[in-house]
Amino acid sequence: MAASEDAKASSLRYAFGNVIAFFILLLIGILAFSIRLFSVIKYESVIHEFDPYFNYRVTQYLTKNGIYDFWNWFDDRTWYPLGRVIGGTVYPGLTLTAGTLWWILNSLNIPLSVETVCVFTAPIFSANAAWATYLLTKEVKGTGAGLTAAVLLAMVPSYISRSVAGSYDNEAVAIFALIFTFYLYIKTLNTGSLFYATLNAIAYFYMVCSWGGYTFIINLIPMHVLLCIVTGRYSSRLYIAYAPLVVLGTLLAALVPVVGFNAVMTSEHFASFLVFIIINVVALVYYIKGILSPKMFKVAVTLVISVGLVVCVAVIAVLIALVASSPTMGWSGRSLSLLDPTYASKYIPIIASVSEHQPPTWPSYFMDINVLAFLVPAGIIACFSPLSDASSFVVLYIATSVYFSGVMVRLMLVFAPAACITSGIALSAAFDVFTRSIKFQLPGLSGNSPIDAGDTSSGSVVAQNETVKTEKKEDPGKERPSRKTEKNEDLSKERHSRKNKKKEKENVEKISVKPQEEKRLLVLPLEASVIAIFLLVLLGAFYVVHCVWAAAEAYSAPSIVLTSHSHDGLHVFDDFREAYAWLRHNTEVDDKVASWWDYGYQTTAMANRTVIVDNNTWNNTHIATVGTAMSSPEKPAWEIFNSLDVKYVLVVFGGLVGYPSDDINKFLWMVRIGGGVFPHIKEPDYLRDGQYRIDSEATPTMLNCLMYKLSYYRFVETDGKGFDRVRQTEIGKKYFKLTHFEEVFTTHHWMVRIYKLKPPKNRLRGKTKKSKAKATATTSSKRSVSRKNPWH
Repeated sequence: MAASEDAKASSLRYAFGNVIAFFILLLIGILAFSIRLFSVIKYESVIHEFDPYFNYRVTQYLTKNGIYDFWNWFDDRTWYPLGRVIGGTVYPGLTLTAGTLWWILNSLNIPLSVETVCVFTAPIFSANAAWATYLLTKEVKGTGAGLTAAVLLAMVPSYISRSVAGSYDNEAVAIFALIFTFYLYIKTLNTGSLFYATLNAIAYFYMVCSWGGYTFIINLIPMHVLLCIVTGRYSSRLYIAYAPLVVLGTLLAALVPVVGFNAVMTSEHFASFLVFIIINVVALVYYIKGILSPKMFKVAVTLVISVGLVVCVAVIAVLIALVASSPTMGWSGRSLSLLDPTYASKYIPIIASVSEHQPPTWPSYFMDINVLAFLVPAGIIACFSPLSDASSFVVLYIATSVYFSGVMVRLMLVFAPAACITSGIALSAAFDVFTRSIKFQLPGLSGNSPIDAGDTSSGSVVAQNETVKTEKKEDPGKERPSRKTEKNEDLSKERHSRKNKKKEKENVEKISVKPQEEKRLLVLPLEASVIAIFLLVLLGAFYVVHCVWAAAEAYSAPSIVLTSHSHDGLHVFDDFREAYAWLRHNTEVDDKVASWWDYGYQTTAMANRTVIVDNNTWNNTHIATVGTAMSSPEKPAWEIFNSLDVKYVLVVFGGLVGYPSDDINKFLWMVRIGGGVFPHIKEPDYLRDGQYRIDSEATPTMLNCLMYKLSYYRFVETDGKGFDRVRQTEIGKKYFKLTHFEEVFTTHHWMVRIYKLKPPKNRLRGKTKKSKAKATATTSSKRSVSRKNPWH
């Protein structure tokens, strides 16, 4: 009766715990969604940054024209005159996901616009990512650690920076796909189920569709498989978890147009194929070992290893031949910059020029993961007690992600889930130790507990089983020598039975005491446990405050609408949309606009005008041509732009309001990229004693280049001095005129300036008139004053 009541109580407690966990997960999803809505509440429902505008434009095209037109779409408004095949050069996961959400909502008669769906896609998938983190951590260390990790991921600032409402970028859905793929791999590794292995390959396919960071998955999982093989942890479950992923996952990845044959032809994927060969050889060896005798096994192992080595050498030779035929050894530029942090700055300045490709500073770690930086080491230690296949994967994940986050600040996004998982494991283990210490020392809870009873009962069962086994090992079939010795044997049996009973009691007592002694060894003083729990709660409160501040202030402002606080209140700078609206309403539909590549996506999406370069950065020569034009004097720059059929040139200038991300601060990258293709552009010509200056000490090359003139034209009229608030100095060349360009529009705060190329006829006529005017200047000077055009 008591046992049945205990079983009922434990089942009720288990069911109640599942219900509580479900409601906690529901609240975590609501938290993850709501904390990312500050940008909509404080500003408006608008797309953020630069890349999301391209994704929004593609989603609009998809929902309007259908998926078949989307795959075959040739966009002639970008990279003029080259154009771009959108279906074959874009990761379609984000676009297809948002398009599917829009279609489902409209099918349910919920008429939301495409823009609204795009704005809220990232917050929705942040909730999914938190739930996927719970599932992954639960497979590693249990429900408590899973719930803790999910809460931490829902609020971590590093993930919030890429998933606020309006941040419609690939990472919005890719982080969920990354975590969910890892969860299905660990689930397959724990269960050995082909069903989960198939789901794992499908999740990997979704990750390939969503983000180029899928190469992290297809390299991390082979590293873990190789680690398990080397440490003697091979099993059939490991083979089932890995082999279908490589075969089916690679076939599915090749179906994505932007990947195609790169899934089998680039060096990023070769590690998975090499480990696939190794695990098949190991599986064959284990199979042969089970069916052969030891002598035959040695012969077979020698044969298998020799054949395996020949195959591996042949495969490696083929891979080396393929790699050697590529100038970058089969690696992409971004991959090489991860393996060699100095590669991009030496050979590919277009990659090094992107701010998110720079290595992070130490304060950025505290900003993006906050107190998790101190909990990660404790979580790694907790993964080793005990070490399993799943926990070893988490350790490998955190180690690799720490390295990559140190190389490129953008990959802090990959490090954040690993930090949340290990921190959740550490916090769960710490709370377990402290609460157990309090429970053992409180008078009402330290006595009879169902856990202790279960431990002692299980211990007695083990003891009984052990005694039964020892009795079975004894030989009962001995012959009796004679009837006279029966009494002596009976007496000896009684003595032995008494001794056995005493031994059984001693064994049961020892086994029942062992778990209690082990638990008491982990017990801390009551006061220390209470103080430790209070400090952990205080640490969590500090983490929550920091995350809410980061979501509300640091990462909620859309880059297209800027704000600043001063003594006279809040100032809003809406110059970007003002400039794009002017282009949309005051220029011809077929006019071409030249600017630095940062603003290409926004110009195409918001102004609906053709651009020369944009944020895709697939053609370095085209970008170098624009950089060369910006670095050249006015006349050569006009010739370059005129050859590209450009009508308008757009520059971003922050010298009046103090906006630091303007084109003057980016100008040296234009020089470096242009000089990488056109050798006559040399960076030292724009530097004075190695320093970048725009004041009176600036070089003549700098003062006469097109970027300087378009940025500072008429700037001295603002304050009479020409003081640049970003560079904190007066400009060197204050008074000059433009001969080949004319200013057509400058926004309210001078942040965006638009110039039009003068036609060649006007300039030739101007020269002839000027030469004729010199001859008659003395006779007609008085008359020309009265006839002067008042607009010039």
